[in-house]
Amino acid sequence: MMHTTPRHIIAVSAYVTNENGEALLVKTHWRSDTWEAPGGQVEEGKPLDKAVCREILEETRIVISPIGITGVYYNATKHLLSVVFKAKFVSGEIKIQPEEIKEAKFIKLTEENIDHYKTRPLMKSRTLDSIKAINFIPYETWEVNPYNLIGGLI
Repeated sequence: MMHTTPRHIIAVSAYVTNENGEALLVKTHWRSDTWEAPGGQVEEGKPLDKAVCREILEETRIVISPIGITGVYYNATKHLLSVVFKAKFVSGEIKIQPEEIKEAKFIKLTEENIDHYKTRPLMKSRTLDSIKAINFIPYETWEVNPYNLIGGLI
């Protein structure tokens, strides 16, 4: 029996809030029925915290600072592991990447109005987890041989 290495996609997104407590949400061309947290796939070998900053900068021109991880989710159909960060807005003006993003804006999102923006149950649950999060999952990035901690959020 031949062993094959499993293939999974890792994606990152962030629940980003500005100084007014508004959340950064985007609509993509391929999921234009719902608003979602910005993010995307992680390139092989890239730290997750750096990847989420890069994805959001590329999609919206917004600079963020990750605070922590609010959840880890798995889509069994697409073999997709999704890591969701909570992050704060640092700087920038929204300027979308039109090839990927249809629309982006800061929205005052609450448990009461979430159904107006989030039409997919998996995106709604991730967002509610982020809104309610007071504790975060520890995250570290390591190099090996020799062991060297190169980043993390705790």
